[in-house]
Amino acid sequence: MFDMLTINMLVVVSFISFLVHLFSIDYMFRDPFLLKFISYLSLFTFFMLFLVTAANFFQLFLGWEGVGLASYLLINFWVTRLQANKSSMKAIIVNRIGDFCLYFGILLIFQIFKTLDFCVIFAVLYLFSEELIYVGIVNIYLCDMISLFLFLAAIGKSAQFGLHT
Repeated sequence: MFDMLTINMLVVVSFISFLVHLFSIDYMFRDPFLLKFISYLSLFTFFMLFLVTAANFFQLFLGWEGVGLASYLLINFWVTRLQANKSSMKAIIVNRIGDFCLYFGILLIFQIFKTLDFCVIFAVLYLFSEELIYVGIVNIYLCDMISLFLFLAAIGKSAQFGLHT
């Protein structure tokens, strides 16, 4: 999908990625595993571009998981260092929390809207704005529940408050 937000994100991701690649090539010039590192960095960039151009939640989820995989590979680049191993495992566990929240949000979206396409969901969203879901003894608006899961997913992926270890 290519709307103005997508185009802006493509420019930002490409520009930042270019700068990171440029810095990495200069910084790791003498490293024997430079090609491997640049490959991981390029994989990360590919999945970020895949993520921001997704037209539905399934494609978004694939890009999301790819970014998580590439992050793990980059964090654990020096596999012989114990701290790199520990950090990569910590990152993958924290990312899993965000991944499960996104997964549950997508399941709720599919259960209610019977589609994962952004355009269709946004077009009919107003029809479901008053729908309630019963969680125990509490009534929660369905859109609020979906938004909460998607918000928690973003917090998990970007290692914000509570998941910033």
